Order: sequence, then C-alpha cells, then structure tokens
Amino acid sequence: MTNFLNLIQNEVIKIYRLKSTWAMYVILALIIIGVGLLAKTYGDFMTYEEDTWRETLETENAEYMKDTEEFPDMESFNSTFIEINNYYLEHDIMPESYGAWQFVMENEMLLSLVSLFTIIVAAGILANEFRWGTIKLLLIRPISRTKILISKYSAVLIFSFITFLFVLLFSWIIGGIFIGFDGMNPHIVLEKGDGVEYVPVIGEIITDYGFSLVNLLMMATFAFMISSIFRNSALAIGLAIFLMLAGNQIVFFFIERDWAKYILFANTNLSQYFNGNTPMMEGMTLGFSVTVLVVYYIIFAAITWIFFAKRDVAGH
Repeated sequence: MTNFLNLIQNEVIKIYRLKSTWAMYVILALIIIGVGLLAKTYGDFMTYEEDTWRETLETENAEYMKDTEEFPDMESFNSTFIEINNYYLEHDIMPESYGAWQFVMENEMLLSLVSLFTIIVAAGILANEFRWGTIKLLLIRPISRTKILISKYSAVLIFSFITFLFVLLFSWIIGGIFIGFDGMNPHIVLEKGDGVEYVPVIGEIITDYGFSLVNLLMMATFAFMISSIFRNSALAIGLAIFLMLAGNQIVFFFIERDWAKYILFANTNLSQYFNGNTPMMEGMTLGFSVTVLVVYYIIFAAITWIFFAKRDVAGH
C-alpha cells in the first residue's frame, strides 16, 4: 500500500513540476482578480441600513416598475427583482450586503476552466509517456500495470480537486479584499424553479460546485480514456473539449428521439432534478441519470484498462 501511495505522490509531483501546470493557476488567479476588480469598480452593490432598508427596497421596486413601463421587454427580468424585494419586505428580513461568499457563488462559472485544465492534464498524463519514450522505464518497475494506471488516474483527480479548491478559496479571498467579507454564512433570496426562497449562500455554493464536479469527473475520465487508446494528447484534448462545449447542442439536436436521454451529456447536469426544475426529457429521473453516468464511467474505465494493460510497448 505504501508503494502505491508513493506512486500516486510521484505522479502528482510530475504534474506540478510542469510549467504549464502553474501557468493554469496563474490564468485562474488573473481571471479571478480581474473579475474582482470589475466588481469593485463597476458593481452597483446596495448597502442597507437598519432604519431605512424598507424604504430602499420600495424605491427599488418603483424604479423597476417604471423601467418595465418604458421597456416592456424587461418585464420578466424586472419582475424577478420585484418578487425578491417583496419577499424581504413581507418576511421582515433586511437584505445582507454583497460580499465574498456571493462572489464565490457567482464564480461557479470558472469551474468550466477547471474542467478544461483537468482535461489537458488527463489527456497528457498517459500519452506523454509514450511520446517521450518513458513508458518502458515505467513498466519495467515491479509494479503492475493496473496500479500504474490507477495511480495516474488518481493524480488527475487530485489535481482537479486541488484546482477546484483553489478557485473556491482564492475567489473568497479576492472577494473579501475587493468587496468585503459578509459573515460566516450569509443568506440571500434567490429565484428557484417554483418561486423565490431564502437560502444560505454557502449551501448554494456547495450545491452548485458539487453539481459541476459531476461533469468534471466524467470529462476527465473520458480524456484519460482517449489518451490511453490513441496515445495522442492533442487528439484526447481536442475531442474532450469539443464534446464538453458541444455536448448540450448534440443533445438538443436529437432531443425528439427517445434514445437521446441515454446520451452522456443529457445526464451530467443533475441540477435539473432540484429546486423545482424540469428534467430535460420526459421519463428522466435522478436515479436514471445517476445510473447512466455510472454505466458510462464503468465503460470508460474498462476501455482505459484494456488498452493500457494489454498494449505491447516493445516498439516504443
């Protein structure tokens, strides 16, 4: 067991020795800082006072209604904010100021970049061994191919989790520096599928980021599989990124077909079963999507193992 853990540690070290890995973190950091600066400079964040917050919300509602009269196309957009303000008024809850945790919640979109970087690492971790000719040195060690494969896959998952935490924690730090810290667990009224609800921001972060991890895991596993099959990191990266970006369009193209619900990308967004949302297609349930994802995961893992464990590397 110790040897296996050391093997995983070595694979993680190999990932973080690459300059390209640190370039990924620099890119993420610069984006987060840039978003924070934009929020601080141009963000119109309302600060509410104990004695005047009701009057402030009522004034906001009047402005939204006036805006709707002038621009009827904005009715749906403005009515949501009016409904949120009315919730605060009816339940006698003073809105909390925008702060670091809400900044983290809105930065959930950056997890698509984490998926992209994880795909790049997963696609290269096997293919590069063949390209650099180091695969022979790896396989002559007294360790089974299965353990080598699992150690590399584990290193990919560790990288993705560390990068995931980096986005979360760095967003919180930058949000606190530029906007301000908003307590340990602030609450906010958000629009849900069946109306508006008063929810804890940290709970929303856990939910949103957690759902994003599902897609992250599946795309990393897919890229790892392609890397094992073709030993070509460019092909694995290109194919995985294409499917990540075009997956939803593929589903919508075939959405009239009964079998479309079995497409991987119809099931990666588990949030469609929560908060009053409607599933993408009739007959789909949470249990169905989880089952489909598990089946795809097993298929990806099995194909990866077959191609890596049975491949002859004598000519490399």
